[in-house]
Amino acid sequence: MKITEVEAIYLSIPDLDAEQCDGTQDTLVIRIHTDEGIVGVGEVDSSPLVAKAVVEAPASHSIATGLRTLLIGENPIEIERLWDKMYRGTIYFGRTGPALHAISGVDIALWDILGKTMNRPVCEMMGGVFNGKLKAYASALMPETIAEAAAMAELYAKLGYKAMKFGWGPIGRDAKFDEAQIKAIREAVGDDVDVMIDAGLAWDLKGALRMAEVYERYGVYWLEEPVHSNDIAGYRALADRSRISIAGGEQESGRMAFQRLLDEGHLDIIQPDLARVGGLTEGKRIAYLAYDRHKKVVPHAFKTGILVAASTHFAAAIPNGFMIEYTVSNSPLARDLVSREIEFKDGYVTVPTDRPGLGIEIDEQVLNRYRVR
Repeated sequence: MKITEVEAIYLSIPDLDAEQCDGTQDTLVIRIHTDEGIVGVGEVDSSPLVAKAVVEAPASHSIATGLRTLLIGENPIEIERLWDKMYRGTIYFGRTGPALHAISGVDIALWDILGKTMNRPVCEMMGGVFNGKLKAYASALMPETIAEAAAMAELYAKLGYKAMKFGWGPIGRDAKFDEAQIKAIREAVGDDVDVMIDAGLAWDLKGALRMAEVYERYGVYWLEEPVHSNDIAGYRALADRSRISIAGGEQESGRMAFQRLLDEGHLDIIQPDLARVGGLTEGKRIAYLAYDRHKKVVPHAFKTGILVAASTHFAAAIPNGFMIEYTVSNSPLARDLVSREIEFKDGYVTVPTDRPGLGIEIDEQVLNRYRVR
């Protein structure tokens, strides 16, 4: 089998202003075609046009080459070798950031091809199913008012979610308001629902320590990205001094960044985004870094059903996976791009072991409706 084409498809919802954007307003879909008619699909979570350029750029020289040029004519099931070829071929302008973001989408598509070729699900091809069902948490931006927060929490609980996360928005502006919001959320859902807070880099160390104590009183399961992602010393002090679990890592790419978060930042839960970190291949390496250190892994997945599917297979195929992020955004890209998606029921997703590859189907009408280039 040979790769015949690599598409980088930029999708965007038109006429949105910045305040309406939650991360699902655009995306970059990767489609890899083969001479045997098998097509793999992946997704990149980055600035879509920047990552598209990484895919489509012609060769400048041997270590500054676009991914499409590196992949045409290759055997798509040689995933590890192709990952290394892409990493080395972009090393002059890559190693982290947009280059690894773009590699991520390609890598996911290659795993989809491998599963379809072997007529097996991706999680089995990755080594086996450790977890056939995974808790899926409702993931949403924190609203501006306390009443809205309580209403959203109550709605998600009624929809069957046993875990939910609220992030960014007004968090960090006023400590009393933040406490009032988490109090209202907890009262709305009771004590049996896991509630997480994504602070969105809101505080310095002292502010994060104060709020960690507040959130602990309301049974928050984890506090995510409370300090700047570069503040490794702050993460370490917070994790060492707090009883609440500290989580982070969605902005990182590559396993060396996660090794730093684990060994120097002392994070309790790491959150690799498979559409940024280097795909499923690098994601599994990262997961085992955490496994060796007795830490948990919950993949970040705030995009379309493509990334949700990849994250489900990933979390199922690692020993320290137990939960996935499930965006409740009403964006048509988040909701409608994938027509055959991962099933959610009673707070859990079931890993689609009866379908080959990622086990999803793209709605071509939706893709063409929002396709920019």
